[in-house]
Amino acid sequence: MSAELQQFTAFEQPTTLLGLYNLTRRGSALSTYSADGMAAKVKNMAQRAKPEIKVRVDTRKSYSTLDKLEGVVSITALSDTRFDTVEIDFVGTSKTFVERLTAAPSINGRSEAFHQFLKLSQPIPETSIPPLRTLEAGKTYDFPFLFVIPQQLLPRICQHRISSESVRDAHLQLPPTLGDHEIEGDVHSDDIAPWMAKISYAVLAKITRTKDDGQASVVAIKTQRVRIRPAMDEAAPLTVDHKHSDYHLRKEKNIKKGVFKGKLGVLVMEAAQPKSLRLQVPENDASTTTMVTVKLRFDPREENSQPPRLGSLVSKLKIATYFATKAFRNYPAKVDTMLDLAQGVHTEQLALSSRCVAGVEWRQRSVCAPQSPPRRRDSAVSTASVDESSTPQASERYNGRVFHTANILVPITLPSNKTFVPTFHSCLVSRTYSLTLQLSCNGVAGPTLELKVPVQVSAEASTEAVATAHQRVSLANIAEAATQEAEEFFRPRRLSPPGEELVGNSQLAQAAGEAPPDYSLFANTHRVSVFG
Repeated sequence: MSAELQQFTAFEQPTTLLGLYNLTRRGSALSTYSADGMAAKVKNMAQRAKPEIKVRVDTRKSYSTLDKLEGVVSITALSDTRFDTVEIDFVGTSKTFVERLTAAPSINGRSEAFHQFLKLSQPIPETSIPPLRTLEAGKTYDFPFLFVIPQQLLPRICQHRISSESVRDAHLQLPPTLGDHEIEGDVHSDDIAPWMAKISYAVLAKITRTKDDGQASVVAIKTQRVRIRPAMDEAAPLTVDHKHSDYHLRKEKNIKKGVFKGKLGVLVMEAAQPKSLRLQVPENDASTTTMVTVKLRFDPREENSQPPRLGSLVSKLKIATYFATKAFRNYPAKVDTMLDLAQGVHTEQLALSSRCVAGVEWRQRSVCAPQSPPRRRDSAVSTASVDESSTPQASERYNGRVFHTANILVPITLPSNKTFVPTFHSCLVSRTYSLTLQLSCNGVAGPTLELKVPVQVSAEASTEAVATAHQRVSLANIAEAATQEAEEFFRPRRLSPPGEELVGNSQLAQAAGEAPPDYSLFANTHRVSVFG
């Protein structure tokens, strides 16, 4: 073995043993360091863990106007946590987005809008705040809250341009929950809302702390969604323009004997807006119904021509949800969504009923003869929503003297497998309803007549809300009576001495020396001097 090799081996051996020894020592040190570091990380994670917040509310399917929303916010910290404020709010928000694909690539894309139209804050007394504003580890703090669902929104919520004050009044009404699928225990409800529109209400609990730079940071936050269905009264019927594309209250069709035969006459179909579909309180399982009266008139081409035999009458309910990323200036319409890229509409149609109306009786009338007064019927049978005695106007080119009329009562019932919300109009979202009535005839050639009639969906207030309203009215009457009594007490009066003719003429004057009745027992008592 050469000297170089002996030197390398001699140098390599001690170095290798020393390296193994040092490596073993480092491994032991590394293991110790890793365990200490892991414990430190776990401790830091525990210290940085957010407090757990639970929001508990009363178990109820939905809340109405003037209902009380009560509950408790429970906060549990895993470690001592400093904070500055604990906020409990009841908020209402609406979110919309519109996607448009046009020929110009520069304006393609998606626009979104967000609007917080309601915020009620629960005041928290200082006595409920933990000492030194520190949440102790493992301790649970309860903060009760109470909110009353308001009747309407503040005027500052709707400050954009509008076409009329009625639109402003509609926008200040509390809108119902729409399209919110994150409500606990309400996952199977279908309110026929598109993904492009969402109105939600929630109880929001938040813990904040101010940083060194003065900015507030959120330590923990928790929301609890609730469903709101406010009470809605029936509004006045819509004034429908005959040229309006959304509604058609009257249709005329020529009735023919056959494809290559002559005309029998003109069939007129007419209907008015019925009473609203009144949603009952959630505790009441009664169905929501209304009645539509379809009025028919047949103007024959010849006086001896008989009216056509009716076939079936199909009714459908059309639900339209309008949404926009800019505030509505007017009540939305379908034609506006085609002209404005910031608006959209989602429609869905539900089949209601299909009835055979072949047994409807026609009544012959004469233009010259006076019409007989309407026959009085029992109130249980009289379910028409409009006056049956009124007769539709004649067709445009009819100059005859004889015509025929008939009335068809169509019951409308909302399906039970859907969740309906009242008709409403807000700044970004609106919901409207309409009825499609299709009438067909048998034995004649001609198209089907179709009407599109507007209908409203209103909602009753809950029992609690009605009691609260009566209580408020009673308190208001008491306050008004107290105010009138106070005004009467402080009303200025003019005092003056009585006239000479009244002096000495009082009939209540007592005889001289006669004591008052209450002091008759003490009239003969003698006075005793204490000084003797």
